[in-house]
Amino acid sequence: VRKTGERRLGVDPKTGKPVFVRIGRYGPLAQLGESNPDPNAGDNEKPKFAGLRKDQRLETVTLEEALELFKLPRNLGKYEGHDVVVAIGRFGPYIRHQSAFYSLKKDVDDPFTIELPRAIERIEEKKEADRKKVIKTFKEEPELRVLNGRWGPYISYKKENYKIPKKSDPEALSLEDCLKIIEGGKGKSKARPSRKK
Repeated sequence: VRKTGERRLGVDPKTGKPVFVRIGRYGPLAQLGESNPDPNAGDNEKPKFAGLRKDQRLETVTLEEALELFKLPRNLGKYEGHDVVVAIGRFGPYIRHQSAFYSLKKDVDDPFTIELPRAIERIEEKKEADRKKVIKTFKEEPELRVLNGRWGPYISYKKENYKIPKKSDPEALSLEDCLKIIEGGKGKSKARPSRKK
């Protein structure tokens, strides 16, 4: 065992390639195949990597469990004419559909077992939440939006957020009203834009 905690678990029966687990740049991972330093060698295929699940440990994970990890990404089928793919990224499991990403619900959705109907449900839930989040936009100033946030309605403009005065109706705000609130800058909101996953 090296500093990376590397363990050889065995060989993948399908490919005949060795399977290791070790610490990678973003945490514990499984590796299928070896990097070959000799460019003249017959097998120049790069190894595959898959992050370990949260309940798995380098010391105890088995060959069978490690091989399961390489079943992702999984293509679940099509929705609205486009592929629905489930995978695990740096920030956890997600669904990819039409270049958009939708995170899976923690402790509810398993990327290894989720099926197409549930994935479509998650896509629509996120789209609906996004629709509810946007109160108003302006064609003349596309960077300015009136949004629903965790702490109430606010104005988002050029990566800054501005609190809307309580007496103002967010839906009735004109572009001019929004610009006045921004210029006043009194109530710069503590709300931060949600991190994209």
